[in-house]
Amino acid sequence: MKVVKSSGISPFGGLNFVLNEFERLQIRDLVNKELPQLPKQSRYSWYDLLASYWSVFFCGGDCAEDLAINLREGLKGNPFINISSPDRVLERVKSLSQSSSIIDTKRGKSVNEFSIHMDLNRLNLKILTRLNTFQKKDVVLDYDNTLLFTEKADARFTYKKEKGYFPGVGMVGKHIVYIENRNGNSAAHVLQDKTFTRMAELLKEEGVTIKSVRADSASYGFEIINAMRKYAQTVFVRVRMNEVTEEAIADIETWEKIQVDGQEMYRGSTRFTPFKRAAREAKYTEPLEEYRLVVTKEKRTDGQVNLFTGEACNYSAIMTNDFEMTDDEVVFFYNARGAEEREFDEMKNDFGWNNMPFSMLEQNTVYLIITAMCKNLYQYIIHRFSRTVENLKPNYRIKKFIFRFICTPAKWFKQGRTMKLRIYGNILLKT
Repeated sequence: MKVVKSSGISPFGGLNFVLNEFERLQIRDLVNKELPQLPKQSRYSWYDLLASYWSVFFCGGDCAEDLAINLREGLKGNPFINISSPDRVLERVKSLSQSSSIIDTKRGKSVNEFSIHMDLNRLNLKILTRLNTFQKKDVVLDYDNTLLFTEKADARFTYKKEKGYFPGVGMVGKHIVYIENRNGNSAAHVLQDKTFTRMAELLKEEGVTIKSVRADSASYGFEIINAMRKYAQTVFVRVRMNEVTEEAIADIETWEKIQVDGQEMYRGSTRFTPFKRAAREAKYTEPLEEYRLVVTKEKRTDGQVNLFTGEACNYSAIMTNDFEMTDDEVVFFYNARGAEEREFDEMKNDFGWNNMPFSMLEQNTVYLIITAMCKNLYQYIIHRFSRTVENLKPNYRIKKFIFRFICTPAKWFKQGRTMKLRIYGNILLKT
């Protein structure tokens, strides 16, 4: 077989349309303005460096080293981007890191290491506000922590008995709005009220108003709920079972029989006032707020009876200050936060969160936020392009987008004084 090379043809022709959209959104100007000034002799701008890294994921790569293999040749001569070397990208990204904080808590023996980067989170929000897919008014904010397993030098053992990090992530729909990294041995509830306050203040600064907050049982704490109530109209939090909760469940008189995935269950609700002990310990003098407890129960197979309720049941409870929704509506609304797990899966498998490039926590925090920017931009791109390109749908993950759109051979050429793009494929546009 005889191979004939055709110079100048890129296998990633579809990337040109993505980069052109970034230019239309003026992402270049925003990035270069918000990040620290580079030396005058620098060959690459901040946008060149970040767009180079983002291009790795838009072209199916998974690490910066891919820039030196097929991407450099594939994007040579591209008028939209000045591709940097992997070493230069990693060096500059690493330089954006800020020192982490070591915090000792009153309870427990763990030393908690937090990595906070408000500047990059602010840039991420500014990019989001450029996208018409991101709505700023009365948003539903989901908060959760996710385990990232890694053997990096400073990683600590998680509750899963493996080394890693445990970042807290705020999401609005499919958009990541805030990331605060913490080491693997720092429990999700530790100083979460401070984390939430920093996140909410930053959202407020960018004109984002919070209607509702949804969070798992790690957020079920006096200080954390108080922080949420300061910024959100309503809160929906999974309740941890304890004596107070079980006594409240025992007060429920009316249970409605329901079917959940073919299983017979029961659902009911009551009003209760949690955190009385925590309020006393904190010397809190204001009247405590009453909340609604929505409970779903199913019978235990082992017949073990709960001491407070007198029933052999397992309980799942949601606490909220919303008294207008029906019990079912509260549960359905809360369970919608389960979509967050899909977003975490995409970040880990499609946008590099399973492969930390640096040795230190604070450096990898920069990486997490930069790749989150890439994910947010992708959500905008697939939403926008699916309206005009026939074989794209807004729910496609990036791998399918790459196969169906990015991997279109193309070549830049000059005609007169104008650069033009020749496509060697068929991008089907909707009529």
